[in-house]
Amino acid sequence: MATQTQRPAPLPWWRVIVVGRRPKRTLARIGVLVGVCFVVFGFVLRPIRVEGPSMLPTYRSGQIHLLNRLAYRFHEPQRGDVVVVMYTGEHVVLLKRIVGLPGEKVDFEGGRLVVNGRMVEEPYVRNPCDWEMPPIEVGYDEVYVVGDNRSMPLEYHQQGRSKRNKILGKLWL
Repeated sequence: MATQTQRPAPLPWWRVIVVGRRPKRTLARIGVLVGVCFVVFGFVLRPIRVEGPSMLPTYRSGQIHLLNRLAYRFHEPQRGDVVVVMYTGEHVVLLKRIVGLPGEKVDFEGGRLVVNGRMVEEPYVRNPCDWEMPPIEVGYDEVYVVGDNRSMPLEYHQQGRSKRNKILGKLWL
């Protein structure tokens, strides 16, 4: 005489939705996901809120972007990169664009960026300006940063040389 095996009773639908059919596997997946999110958003990608008009029209005030803290671990900053620079501690930072690299001379003539005596084309600058500034030599451990909103008077801009170690990372997304 053959014995019939009993099937376990079906799980209630609400339990399947909340914890799945295998609760131990679901909890392990949740633990791994929380750990990965903690590492990625705690050390690699940091949310940055844009405040102020200095990067208009490229980045508007109130927008949130991600800062890639590992961007410059394997290569040096490039002209045109949008970076986050420490101003006073890690909580007060500036969002700026790199326009001058180490060893270069940067100046503004008639509102146009001039690097090493040559005009630089800047497609991200949409507003004309009348900035005049004598040449400034960028040190070998520095970059020259400035905002995209050139319609603001030069004296209202936080711009200039920044030490390489003050760059927190490159803006991502």
